[in-house]
Amino acid sequence: MLVGRRWLFIGAAALLAAVIGAVLALRSGPSPACAAPPTGSTVHRGKATFYDSKGEGGNCSFVSAPADRLYVALGPSEYSAGAACGGYLDVTGPKGKVRVLIMDQCPECEPGHIDLSKEAFAKIANPVDGIVSISYKAAANPTVPGPLSFRIKEGASRYWFAVLVVNHGNPLRSVEVKSGSTFRATQRAEYNYWIYESGLGPGPYTIRVTDVYGQRATATGIRMAPEQVQKASVRLYGAGAAPKSTPSPTASKSPAAKPKPKASPSPSSVPPSLAPAAAIDQQLGSAAAAGC
Repeated sequence: MLVGRRWLFIGAAALLAAVIGAVLALRSGPSPACAAPPTGSTVHRGKATFYDSKGEGGNCSFVSAPADRLYVALGPSEYSAGAACGGYLDVTGPKGKVRVLIMDQCPECEPGHIDLSKEAFAKIANPVDGIVSISYKAAANPTVPGPLSFRIKEGASRYWFAVLVVNHGNPLRSVEVKSGSTFRATQRAEYNYWIYESGLGPGPYTIRVTDVYGQRATATGIRMAPEQVQKASVRLYGAGAAPKSTPSPTASKSPAAKPKPKASPSPSSVPPSLAPAAAIDQQLGSAAAAGC
């Protein structure tokens, strides 16, 4: 009986060890990277190939490729169901560096593999090489062709709302829309339109855009005009961005008010254009910083 129990214990231990081994193998073996677009100052290393979009705007639903034809497609994890759309990357290869618009998804690209336009590839490597080792990182607050623009999707109406945002430069965190007195949060589709399923009425709409760095801009007077590109008068950052509110002069001169020492800004409150690289990473809580 003792022998039987001993083998029972050994068998149970072996089974437990096998289960633990399988779990560890799953954890340590190949697994998809955290789904998140490149942000902050993290430098990624990998490889680049090239392709031609034939002038089309890619998975991000842009009307067309950028005029300079410098764009890139990312693999599913970095494309992140459209979260990367409209951002920019600085890519460095054997011949130099190029800045590219994230415009498309490369379904077969594993993490670290980016697919450049043939024009962008030619700026960093010899096209006859076909595939080269590169490094790349997000371009924070890049120069964009103009102010924020919006395109209401074909098929949209007062009962189903969908809008594409263009010229935001940094990846977007949220798009909120108001038709009346209350902002409503929209949901991003994988093809980069922001959707409110039950509709927001006939418009016009006020649209509030926030990027991954917390920068925000609000555009007004956007009409329910499907397939038309509507250019706003504001930018998300830089010249033409909406000014931040400041205390009124009368409030600052109030006799009851006592001067208070200014608190030094925390890393998370420093604008990305001025913050050191470490502060940007801390603000973003990026996947790379979290150990993904």
